[in-house]
Amino acid sequence: MTLLCAVLLSANPTAPETWHRYEFQRIRMGIPVKISLYATDDDTAKHAAQAAFARMKQLDRILSDYDPDSELMQLCAQAGSDRDIPVSKDLKVVLEHSLRVSRETDGAFDVTVGPLVKLWRKARRKKQLPTAEALTEARAAVGYESIVLDAQSSKVRLIKPNMRLDLGGIAKGYAADQALLELKKHGVSRALIDAGGDIVVGDPPPDKDGWRIGMAPLQKRDGPPSRYVTLKNAGIATSGDAWQFVEIDGQRYSHIIDRNTGYGLTERSSVTVIAADGITSDALASAVSVLGVERGLALIEKTCGTSALVVTLEEGQPVVHASKAFPAGE
Repeated sequence: MTLLCAVLLSANPTAPETWHRYEFQRIRMGIPVKISLYATDDDTAKHAAQAAFARMKQLDRILSDYDPDSELMQLCAQAGSDRDIPVSKDLKVVLEHSLRVSRETDGAFDVTVGPLVKLWRKARRKKQLPTAEALTEARAAVGYESIVLDAQSSKVRLIKPNMRLDLGGIAKGYAADQALLELKKHGVSRALIDAGGDIVVGDPPPDKDGWRIGMAPLQKRDGPPSRYVTLKNAGIATSGDAWQFVEIDGQRYSHIIDRNTGYGLTERSSVTVIAADGITSDALASAVSVLGVERGLALIEKTCGTSALVVTLEEGQPVVHASKAFPAGE
């Protein structure tokens, strides 16, 4: 664990605390996860961060689609078996939320795209498009409608054979939420968790209105932020092809897949969604990417407590589209 510390004195003369800023980083869910927090002493900060990282490690064992022994992959192994499989509270919560977003987006967000994701991972490695036959076979196993979840008994049935769930568009947001909850249990509420760009923030730093978060530009993934927003007690997620894509025969394909076509998205865009929590911002950012500007922003406008900013590339230039409630930024 990496530990950095900076001191920030409280401006409140009645408060004796001296706040210290701490930063920790570990690899979780296959990505660097950074936790920034404020506490009054080293022990509180360290114990809180350790608990948060331990919680994320636990969730990775449940939600990973890379680990064949994860609870998720064990569930997928029973697809088409006509069996109702008991699931943990965490997997149930994530699947409940996933299904709700799937229904609200008419399948633009769909965790059953796992067979297609597997095909496109292979395509990225080999720089070769999936065959039409392979796409047809994979699409036959896709469809959130084939997930039967009994919330009362915490049991799940995957109706179609060869179904494979991929929680990549929602798991990091949920894990960040849970990490923040763990920090709060250990007395730390002034915190930011950055799980590979899925960010969740709690109470603001001392004497600040919120956490200042930079938004990466569409064209230069390593460039300076294109704008900043200040947030507290919220989740913010950005979805796009800046980091994960493959270019084949001159065409760029995003890692974000449209289940209706079976192909990765080809329109360049970056979607940032702000919501009350990370699980919501993560899932909606993926959904809006698939829906496109008009339908995506229409969804956001009718979804309480959310806002979005979509940046598209038109004739090589970024064009910004924002929902009414998205912060003006700086």
